[in-house]
Amino acid sequence: MNFYDIKVNDINGNSFDFSQLKGKKVLLVNTASECGFTPQYAELEKLYKQYGGDSFVVIAVPSNDFGGQEPGSASEIKSFCSVKYGIDFPIMEKMVTKGSGQSPLYQWLTSKEKNGVKDSTVMWNFHKFFIDEKGNLVTDFSSSVSPLDARIV
Repeated sequence: MNFYDIKVNDINGNSFDFSQLKGKKVLLVNTASECGFTPQYAELEKLYKQYGGDSFVVIAVPSNDFGGQEPGSASEIKSFCSVKYGIDFPIMEKMVTKGSGQSPLYQWLTSKEKNGVKDSTVMWNFHKFFIDEKGNLVTDFSSSVSPLDARIV
């Protein structure tokens, strides 16, 4: 299994096939609406507006795994992101990022056996994973790393 084999549902419940991202660099971020890091949505949108398009995309993956900080329904999350931050980048359905019930996406992101690069542990909301234009995991960044950090830009 590789990154492009993964299929999930977006925030609207429509199938989202990661194979459509071939040729694009991807910054994938687990998000939450009630977290101290939630203002990073503004930085993610700025990054997406500046670099997004044919060669780069930001993907938000809401998760309620840390402190219950994403309790909302899909429509509530979508509305929050739109109204408060004007988010234009893709938002996926809420997923489990760790432990029992971990989504196949996060199994791939966090397991060297699956991604071929490294084992990672999602420690909190707004943990970032960088995937290159060939679908390879490059690295991950902790929540405290700004989306506008030079290492990401």
